[in-house]
Amino acid sequence: MSGPVKIVIVDDHPMVAEGIQAVLESYDDFEVLAALRTGREIVDQVDSLRPDVILMDLNMPEIGGLTATEMILEQRPETRILILSMHDSPEYISSALSHGAKGYVLKDVPTEEIKTAIDTVMRGERYLCTGAKGSLQPEGDEQREQLTGREQTVLLQLAQGKSNKEVALVLDISVRTVETHRKNIKRKLGISSTAGLTRYALEHGVLQGTGVSL
Repeated sequence: MSGPVKIVIVDDHPMVAEGIQAVLESYDDFEVLAALRTGREIVDQVDSLRPDVILMDLNMPEIGGLTATEMILEQRPETRILILSMHDSPEYISSALSHGAKGYVLKDVPTEEIKTAIDTVMRGERYLCTGAKGSLQPEGDEQREQLTGREQTVLLQLAQGKSNKEVALVLDISVRTVETHRKNIKRKLGISSTAGLTRYALEHGVLQGTGVSL
């Protein structure tokens, strides 16, 4: 591609975002278009900013990184999204990849590794930092049928106590579609109640940072 790689940073911690921005702006082949603080901001602005790469935090108010990732890729599937997070659990990493993220980088990596990650996803490859690779379980270990990215997004909303109608409004889908996803989620997880869904989400890190507790 011609010209610098256009990057947007999305993190609700200003010091983190500013630090990453300062590092990336030291490279001539990178251009930081914006540093935003919420998933809602990037979802609303992605069409106007048109970034090549988004560095996305997971835990943010209103719309978290996973939901934002899915919504962005529905609008601009060519966008590469790199999750930049402090969480190294297999559930977080697998969930991010299933939602369409092209890579996962822990926040404690050396700053030059962020550049390596961006260069890698711009080549069309997936990037996992060493810590993230070590946390992933071998594919054969998981016998349960996996949730799709959309189902994980619906699970997150349901586990926060939202009704089918409220979930439909947030995700801009029909109530009937939410009901279908809900049935599939319960079937795949072997869970029959909303409280059970919430407990599963808590135990697997899905609700980290949302303030939900049982």
